[in-house]
Amino acid sequence: MTALAFLAMAAPVEGSEVRARAIAAARAGDLAAFETLMRQYERMVLVTAMRLLGNVEDAKDASQEVFLRLYRNLGKVEASNNFSGWLYRVTVNVCYDIGRKRTTAVPMDEAPDVVTAGADPQEAATSAERQRVLAMSLRTLSQKERAALVLRDLEGLSTEEVARALGSSEATVRSQISKARVKVRDFVERYFRRRV
Repeated sequence: MTALAFLAMAAPVEGSEVRARAIAAARAGDLAAFETLMRQYERMVLVTAMRLLGNVEDAKDASQEVFLRLYRNLGKVEASNNFSGWLYRVTVNVCYDIGRKRTTAVPMDEAPDVVTAGADPQEAATSAERQRVLAMSLRTLSQKERAALVLRDLEGLSTEEVARALGSSEATVRSQISKARVKVRDFVERYFRRRV
C-alpha cells in the first residue's frame, strides 16, 4: 500500500459497549479480543502516524509500538469513550520519540501517486499533487503544531479532544492550530506560485 493511500484511509470504530467488552476480555487474557481491538483501531493509528512522521515505514513502526503499549497497559486503560483519545495521545508520543531518534529527514515530496481505477487522470493527478504538497507542508511545522493540526483538521477531533490527547490547554491547541494553518497556507501558496 502506498503512502498516499494511507493518508486517504478512514477507520470505522465500533461502539463503546463492544469496545468495553473487548477490553475486558483482552485484560482477562483473550488474545482474540485484543486482536479485535487492534483491527478496529489499526487504520486510525497508522494514518495518524503516517501524517505525523511522513513515511510508511516509520508509521508502521509507530503503530506496532502503540499496540505494544496498549497490550502492556490494558489494566490501566479505561473502556470509556476516551479510548480513542488515549490511543491518539500514545500515537503522538510514540511519533515524537521516533522523530527524535531519526537521524535524517525523510523527504515528503517523494511520496508515490495514488490513482484509482476508472478515475479521471487529470483529477487523479491534481489530487495526488495536493496530497504531496500537504505532506510536504506538514514537514515545515514543529512537532506540536503538526500534531495539533493533524488531530484537529485531518483526524476531525474537537479542540477539547486534541487538548486532552496532547496534554495541553484548549487555548494552547487553538494557538498551535492557528499558527500551523498559516504556515501550511503560506507553504502551499509559495509552492504553487513557483510552479506557475
